[in-house]
Amino acid sequence: MSAIVVEGQCHCGTVRFTVVTTSQVEVRECNCSICSMCGYQHLIVAADALTILEGEEELTTYTFNTGTAQHTFCRRCGIKPFYVPRSHPHGYSVNFRCVDAGAFERVELTSFDGRNWEQAVDAIR
Repeated sequence: MSAIVVEGQCHCGTVRFTVVTTSQVEVRECNCSICSMCGYQHLIVAADALTILEGEEELTTYTFNTGTAQHTFCRRCGIKPFYVPRSHPHGYSVNFRCVDAGAFERVELTSFDGRNWEQAVDAIR
């Protein structure tokens, strides 16, 4: 499995970033209230794997419930390209829909039961 650098951005292109990951990844679809409403697909990476290239000043943060997850959105287009998840507070969840999916050799899409987060979280830690 080889390391790759993938580019990503929000819808309007104001927020641009790179992420270092592997060419074969597991991407999770969550059924929690926020992820199911916005169609978010999670690619979990270490904090140092994400580099914001442009638009950091255009990011705004939203929190709810425990306040641990730091949901970041582009102020201009409203897209959440990445955020700090409650399950991995020292890393990032990158929205797989915001990166160049063609850069990957294999993508395994799995489900995560975010509606029952406390019972399901150990499976992804």
